[in-house]
Amino acid sequence: MFETMLLFVAGFFGGMLNAVAGGGTFITFPALVFTGIPPVAANATATVAALPGYLAAAYGFRRDIRAMEGAPMVKLTVWTMIGGAVGSGLLLVSSNEAFAMLVPFLLLAATLIFTFAERVRQAAARWRHIATPFGLGTLLPMAVYGGYFNGGLGIIMLALFAMWGINDLHQMNGLKSWLSFALAVIAFVVFAIGGSIAWGPGAVMALGTIAGGYAGAPAARAIPRHALRMLISGVGFGMTAIFFVRLIQGA
Repeated sequence: MFETMLLFVAGFFGGMLNAVAGGGTFITFPALVFTGIPPVAANATATVAALPGYLAAAYGFRRDIRAMEGAPMVKLTVWTMIGGAVGSGLLLVSSNEAFAMLVPFLLLAATLIFTFAERVRQAAARWRHIATPFGLGTLLPMAVYGGYFNGGLGIIMLALFAMWGINDLHQMNGLKSWLSFALAVIAFVVFAIGGSIAWGPGAVMALGTIAGGYAGAPAARAIPRHALRMLISGVGFGMTAIFFVRLIQGA
């Protein structure tokens, strides 16, 4: 019962954070690991559990997505799914030991990207003159990363869209939500075939994610954005430290 409540609450806060500022993976992935799920299965399950939240967000931004001019949505969706399939496949061939060694570094990188998100976006915008709008050279690496490890993916996407020259934040969030959903769908297929999803815990967490996305977002909006980002960064750095300690102790 305790583990069920932990997974639901983790999903709730993860969904709430994704709806407002991103960073839900910093809560959902560690919660799955702490309940005894192996790292590879925990990462796969966390990605799949976020799927309904991505769809709900994309539906909420549907008008902004339709308003985007010149965006080849079919092309972007298909290539995101291809890259996501490659990344998901790479995760399946990774041993739990190898992935566990990478997790602290992946969490640290994702936390740093999240913490300095605005600077990352501003820096990315300066490179827009050399980045082909909607180009595969930038889209595919992002999708491969997202299929392998979902942490910090939203911030990476926003930085990528800034490089492409997209300025409307609502359109950026809409495109981010849709491509995240497309990536999660193909990851779901790959992980299901590979037998890497913890179905029971994933279902509980998915319910929490949905509840967090709908009921939690209004409450989260009442928190000052700066304070919320500091809170998420603190969680990210805390989880990173814990996984580094686990890695050292297991060495």
